Amino acid sequence: MNAKLASASARLLAEQALSRAAGAPLLGGNAVELLIDAAAHYDAWLTAIRHARHRVLLENYIIRDDEVGRSFLDALVECARRGVQVAVVYDWLGCKGQSRDRFWHRLRAAGGEVRAFNPPQLGQPFGWISRDHRKLLVVDGVLGFLSGVCISEKWLGDPRRDVEPWRDTGVSLRGPAVAELEHAFAESWASIGSPLPPFPDMPAPEEQAGSVALRVIATQPSTAGMYRLDQLIAAMARRTLWLTDAYFIGIAPYVQALASAARDGVDVRLLVPGSSDIPMVAGMSRSGYRPLLKAGIRVFEWNGSMLHAKTAVADNLWARVGSSNLNIASWLSNREIDVAVEDTAFAQQLAEQYERDLEHATEIVLSPRRWRRRTDHVRSKDRHPPRLRHVGGSSGRAAAGALRIANTVGAALTDRRVLGDTATGPLMLGTLALTLLAVVGFFWPAVIGWPLGLVAAWLALNFGIRVWRLRRRLREQAAELDDSPAE
Repeated sequence: MNAKLASASARLLAEQALSRAAGAPLLGGNAVELLIDAAAHYDAWLTAIRHARHRVLLENYIIRDDEVGRSFLDALVECARRGVQVAVVYDWLGCKGQSRDRFWHRLRAAGGEVRAFNPPQLGQPFGWISRDHRKLLVVDGVLGFLSGVCISEKWLGDPRRDVEPWRDTGVSLRGPAVAELEHAFAESWASIGSPLPPFPDMPAPEEQAGSVALRVIATQPSTAGMYRLDQLIAAMARRTLWLTDAYFIGIAPYVQALASAARDGVDVRLLVPGSSDIPMVAGMSRSGYRPLLKAGIRVFEWNGSMLHAKTAVADNLWARVGSSNLNIASWLSNREIDVAVEDTAFAQQLAEQYERDLEHATEIVLSPRRWRRRTDHVRSKDRHPPRLRHVGGSSGRAAAGALRIANTVGAALTDRRVLGDTATGPLMLGTLALTLLAVVGFFWPAVIGWPLGLVAAWLALNFGIRVWRLRRRLREQAAELDDSPAE
């Protein structure tokens, strides 16, 4: 009896800790379906939009003016013409160069509403840093989707050039969680302008659409709910913690949490892109492999065109899917949305997908070091192993080339690749960039002076506007105090 009470108490404590860390309650009675890759997402999304009867709420980081984007635009326009409420939020920076404001003219003319999140604004010189990175769709308040997939044909690959589709993951939801998705969208909408009008009365979402318990984590800037939850799961995992991330840049506290789990015997794995659409981020990610590998964490690189999924599965009991990457921008700066599922069947399904993904990945391993065995009679000045003499010239280049070929062949045969030099690359790039900047500064100072002057002028203008607004607010508050009757 005491054992049962202790187990129940531990479960309640864990649930309370997870709810407080995420800032989201555990909701039961949901149905969850796993969606793999963009084609499955687009089919499900478009089908839901075309069958909408009351409202369609769409929030996405990138909505591109291409064949895929236009198919969504056509479906939304048709909805609006039927009298369905259509509201769209897209990220201004994410869509920069992908689509223009005129792309939305047809939808606005049909009665739909469209807002851009966080365009540049006077008085907010650093406001552009925060982005709306969510990928969210809610239809009629009864069917919801969240994912890592943007609306762009880039996610489908290019068969004509043998470019595979991007690897991405999302979910569809029914049940009480859908109301949380609508609330998250409404909050984003209100942060840009006037709030959404109250939704018309209609049947409430199914209270028992399924048997899955989950949390909807709608991250806002500076809240760090997803970061706290990721840290807590790393601390609570007992057997396995398998992570997939598109833009992993591990900060020290999180890397330490993963390392501690691995040292305690947890099977910690990290799957990241082998080739990225943002090469600089890929380089920063690789520079952090060594401490992970030394701690016993297994690192894998995807062999396809691009791995864009953001998932986690722990102990085949807990799983996370959504838009948040394991980096400081997602954790602290962006608007993100994820679902944390506490269901054995769903976690098992995601774990099986993870194992299938590893069949298309290469494991990164540390190069074994050779140390000469010391004997008792070695003199004190010779206690360190001798340095290898640097081999230069063509023989050195030939040896380096042979090493690269050996690593490549070995990776092909064993699905493993020895971790090479990940530190000097970024340093060399920084050295070249600073050297170029120094040369330009010496010989063509105006090339640097003009941009610096523009930046200084922009900051001065914005700071001045903020000062003016603050002073005006203080004067208004003082006037209200003067006008209030004395008691």
